[in-house]
Amino acid sequence: MATTLVPVEQYLRKSYPDGDCEYVDGETRIVVYLVTHHPQFWAAGAVRVQVQSSRIRVPDVTLAAGARPAGRIITAPPHLVVEVLSADDRAGAVQEKIDDYLAFGIPYVWIVNPGTGPGYVHTTEAAREAKDGILRTADPAVELPLYELLGK
Repeated sequence: MATTLVPVEQYLRKSYPDGDCEYVDGETRIVVYLVTHHPQFWAAGAVRVQVQSSRIRVPDVTLAAGARPAGRIITAPPHLVVEVLSADDRAGAVQEKIDDYLAFGIPYVWIVNPGTGPGYVHTTEAAREAKDGILRTADPAVELPLYELLGK
């Protein structure tokens, strides 16, 4: 099982100059796994991504090839974004996010529902369920074993 990068106690003591930041176990585990198992990438949670001139999204997890992108807002497509669903997410709103990310040029969008199952990989070509519980990208290759990570 992955360890938490920032303990809850430390998170609660920290203030965030741009507003607060959620602390969700599944999201934290995904970031920690990506940072630990794919050190050639930069990964973070709740980072602003400008997908259009007047539209900024904040994916739950962002992974970019190489070092941390410059600036406070990511303006070039990262390799991957992850949305971790919650009970109040509406299908239409989630699909709008997926469409924004893909139109911006992000090659992979992973959708994770920690309560129900494997997860989905969205690309411009197709959307597919990760039936084996492992989310994957290619060129460069990244894998995330959801079942192992989320205890499914």
